[in-house]
Amino acid sequence: MSPVRDSAIDLLTAWDAPDPGQDALRHAVLAFLYARTDACQRACAPGHITASALVVSDAADEVLLTLHPRLGRWVQLGGHCEDSDADIVAAALREATEESGIDGLSIDAALGAIHVHPLTCSLGVPTRHLDLQFIARAPTRAEIAISDESLDLRWWPADALPEGTDPALAHLVAVGCGRAR
Repeated sequence: MSPVRDSAIDLLTAWDAPDPGQDALRHAVLAFLYARTDACQRACAPGHITASALVVSDAADEVLLTLHPRLGRWVQLGGHCEDSDADIVAAALREATEESGIDGLSIDAALGAIHVHPLTCSLGVPTRHLDLQFIARAPTRAEIAISDESLDLRWWPADALPEGTDPALAHLVAVGCGRAR
């Protein structure tokens, strides 16, 4: 049994999705989790669960985004689940902390959104990331540090996201800043 997989199943089973599109993704990801005991492991080539967190400033007016080296665009922080993660929320918090360098992030255990996207990740073959997205809050005057998993890291005004921002990220920003206010 995997505590990350079990927690993802529990989270998605209880989640009241905000719209039909997110509910359809909820059902698809749940079916994948039930079908694959390895669904949360990066070695699962058909796809795997990832955990991410949108880091929102203390004032809820800025979001921290990373310039992803494989995607070539600005996205929230996150990545692969690890065997050492206590649950899916812990995986998202670990990823956000590692990729931001921020000590003292607080994470909302309620799911913010789901996003599924094709990607050639560390497996070196085309796969899918079934990303469970959370909202994290940065402490006041948090210092950031670019990790080796990023080309750049910066705060963006929530109402002035980078050009070409994916609509799914814009939706996550609206959810995150709305919760943080």
